[in-house]
This record gives sequence, C-alpha cells and structure tokens, in this order.
Amino acid sequence: MVNLMSKVVKKNILVLVEGAKTDVKVMEKLFNIYEIDAKYKIVSYCTNIYTLYQEMFRDGIDGLEDMDILQVLKAREKNIEKKKIFDKRYTDILLIFDLDPQDPQFVPENIKLMQDYFCESSDMGKLYLNYPMIEAFYHLSSIPDDEYFSRKVKLKELQDKKYKFRVQQESMGNDYRKFAASKDLCNIIILQNLTKAIFLATGKSIKWKDIVVNANLIELVDSNFILEKQLFHLKNDKFIYVLCTCVFYIIEYNPNLLLS
Repeated sequence: MVNLMSKVVKKNILVLVEGAKTDVKVMEKLFNIYEIDAKYKIVSYCTNIYTLYQEMFRDGIDGLEDMDILQVLKAREKNIEKKKIFDKRYTDILLIFDLDPQDPQFVPENIKLMQDYFCESSDMGKLYLNYPMIEAFYHLSSIPDDEYFSRKVKLKELQDKKYKFRVQQESMGNDYRKFAASKDLCNIIILQNLTKAIFLATGKSIKWKDIVVNANLIELVDSNFILEKQLFHLKNDKFIYVLCTCVFYIIEYNPNLLLS
C-alpha cells in the first residue's frame, strides 16, 4: 500500500524582507502566532526594492528567463556563510518590501513591472508591497479600528520622514512588542487589510466580517489593481492608502488558519 503522506512535500519558505528589524519581527510574529507548519528562513535584504530592481531589471524583462533571484541574492551577499542560504531549494519565495514612493529611485513603471513579474511564490517569487512601508501593520489605534479603512498617508509626510513617528503615536498601546499578541487580534488585522485591499482593487466596500461568512471574497484581492489605484492617488492626490499586504500570505498559505 502506497503511503500518500510520504509524497507530501513539506514547504521550505524563504522570506526576503527589506529591513533587519521591524520587517523580521512582523513576519516572525505571523509565522509564530499561526504556527506555520513549514521550515522557513527570514533574510534581510538590507536595502530597498529599487536596488533589487537595478540588480534584476536594469536590462528590462529581456533575459529574465535565465535569471534566478537566488543567485542574484547570493552574488550580492558578502558573508560566506549567508551565501549558503541561497544555494538551498525553496518551495516558496516571499519578497516583503515597502513602496517608499518618497525614494529618489521611485519610478511607477518600474515598480509595476516588478509587481507583475513576482506573482507566484512557488516560481519566481511573490512580491508583497506594503503601503507605504511595513509599519502599516501597526497602524491601528484599536483592534478592530473603524478608521483604518480610510487611513491614508500624504506624500509630504513620507518626504519629511514623519510617518514612522505617526505610527508610534497612533498604534494601539504605543508598544509594538505587545501589539496584536493573540491570533484573534491578528485575524482582525488581516481581515481589515483584506477589506481595504478589495476596495482598492474593485471599488467594492465590504465589512471585514463579510469575509468570514464568504471566503470567496478573498479572490477579489489583486495586487496589480491595488498598485494601480495607489499610484493613481499618489499622482493625482499626493497620498496613498495605508495597507499591509504581507499579512495576506497567511491566508494564501492556509485559509483555515484565519477562517476556521
């Protein structure tokens, strides 16, 4: 008799994050709270998405078929031991980066190209853009937060480097270490970000509790449409909506972790 369980390949996940502190802590919190049953490695890229663009897309999309992001990462890593991380095989590659529209290297067409290319975690990798940055995870004054749906950040605020301070002042409890310490609280954070993402992608306004009743609503989340809408507001209104998308991997990994 064939042991079907022996054929199940356990996931081995590489999580590439932008920074060495907040990004790592957020992803570790999510993986720990939801008890992700997979091997995973969180690696800090230690620079922003626009550097990654230069390293992978400086010649456009030509030649990308022969390019392996793991080898690109290995080539830029100076630590011999860390280089070995990129020699391993991974079932999924997650790219957790900030939009950072205030960055001098920000070019809308470049970021759209990257969002379109990095669309599958089990292939070339999947890009999760946080708007404007990873601190969006903490930008709730309560859980749930009725104001989160309409929460925005002005471009001027980002240019003046005031957004992180604002989050620290407005975040529930003003202490990231104690923020959303339970699965129930994290569930609500994910659901509130999903409802906001659905609105940006489709224009439909729903309540976060609607997703619990109808999980099919999650399929309305489209990263490319979200980016287009955010870039539209950035160009015309000089703001973007605060949105944390890296939390969506939890429901993509296993919807039952959130909806059961």
